Amino acid sequence: MAHEVESMMFVGATPWHGLGTPVPAGCDSETAIRAAGLDWQVACEPLFAVDGYKADTRLIRRVTDRAVLGEVGPDYEPLQNVSAFQFFDSFATSGQVAYETAGSLRGGKRVWILAALNRDPSVIVRGSDDIVKKYLLLSSSHDGSLAVRVGFTPTRVVCANTLAVAHNDGQFLKVKHTKNLASNLDVVRESIDAANAKFELTADAYRLLAQREITAEGLRDYVLEVFSPTAYAKAKSTEKAAVKRAQELAQRGIIALGPAGGFVDDSETKSRVLPEVTRLFESGRGNALPGVRGTLWAAYNAVTEYLQYERRGDMASRMDSLVFGQGAQLSRKALDTAIRLAA
Repeated sequence: MAHEVESMMFVGATPWHGLGTPVPAGCDSETAIRAAGLDWQVACEPLFAVDGYKADTRLIRRVTDRAVLGEVGPDYEPLQNVSAFQFFDSFATSGQVAYETAGSLRGGKRVWILAALNRDPSVIVRGSDDIVKKYLLLSSSHDGSLAVRVGFTPTRVVCANTLAVAHNDGQFLKVKHTKNLASNLDVVRESIDAANAKFELTADAYRLLAQREITAEGLRDYVLEVFSPTAYAKAKSTEKAAVKRAQELAQRGIIALGPAGGFVDDSETKSRVLPEVTRLFESGRGNALPGVRGTLWAAYNAVTEYLQYERRGDMASRMDSLVFGQGAQLSRKALDTAIRLAA
């Protein structure tokens, strides 16, 4: 098993990353947490220097094997794995959600639970199999690096492609690891219906993308802007105008300029990313469906499929990146850029 994934469980078909222990549909939290390998607790322990001085920070250790997962401040309150599952349980027992996947990454430093909502999927292209299902995702860290995040993530059923899972998405709610953590999660519970309405707005954006065609040149510009925005600016204008465009992007926080305001090297994007995304745009999962082929929706799905299936690294590393890291940011950026182009 790839090193990033310590343990996980899944319901139904084997996930796109091919990892995990299968469990029956409709399983309860006790079955899910055990199959996911998350039936353990963490403890905060004082940290002392060799001379006996007690530090302000504390160590987070896993109780079962005493593994050190991180170093945290005095106000940090861990969210135990069993508490995370309890958050879902009221939904699961009432039939509102069903456990789908859960697991541990990076030796227990990061954990997640994904549950499918018992809500009608969103039809993106009428008369086709191109639909998006709704999931509730809870992710957290045991090393103090991340807040608890709870929110919706859509998955394109035709290819099990997780879309716009970025945690900076407005559909996600962040909850700090403090003594008020339990009550904060209760507030999140009350916000589910409101978040579902936001989910439908995202589906409307997907439908807009499916109504807009894109040319081969437009696809090239789209990929360059998502993966190499300064290179895109340089390719689309004179050198002087490109510098101005790059400075504007930097001021908006979209890019960071290179040394002396120079451009990033886009050779990798042109030589590897662009050909792969172009191939997926033409023949990727679901992109040949009527109403999808040749549209911005196909272009966006080509990018997210690349991030999920084709990008460098093993499956587990890409999975970690899509849930917690740069892959999530690029997925969100790809959506924002596509929506801007469609408008």
